[in-house]
Amino acid sequence: MVSYKTKASTLPGTSYKNVRRKALAVFAIVKRRTKRKPYLRSPYFNKQKIFFDHFWVHLSQKQIPERIRRLKYFEAAIELIQKSRNHPQSSENPAKQSEMLHRFTGVTQDKKLFYVQIKEHKRTGRKQLMSVFPAR
Repeated sequence: MVSYKTKASTLPGTSYKNVRRKALAVFAIVKRRTKRKPYLRSPYFNKQKIFFDHFWVHLSQKQIPERIRRLKYFEAAIELIQKSRNHPQSSENPAKQSEMLHRFTGVTQDKKLFYVQIKEHKRTGRKQLMSVFPAR
C-alpha cells in the first residue's frame, strides 16, 4: 500500500484544549464552504462527497489522551482526503455486511505515519470520515 505524503505536519500542542482549538480552526475552513453538512470531495472516489458527522461522534467516545493523539493528525487527514489518488486498503465491515471500510495511509511532513478510515454504505454509496489515527 502506497502512502500519501502530506505537506501538513501534526498539529502542535499537548493539552486537549489547544489541539482541539487548532483542529476546529482547520475544520471551520471546511465548514465555511457550505450552508449544510460540511464535506470534502475526494479524487479517489471520483470527487464524491465525504461527510464528517460520524467522525465527531466517534471521537467523542474516546478518552482524552486518545482524542489528542487523533486530533493531531486532523489537518493532514483533510489534505489526504482532498488530494490523494492512492488506492486504500478496502474490506467489508465485519460488524455490518452493508458497509465497506477504506483505509488510506499517509505520512506527515514530520515523517509520522497515520491512517484515515472512511466508511461507505454499499446501498447508498454515502461516504463518512470514520477515524484518523497514527500508526502504533
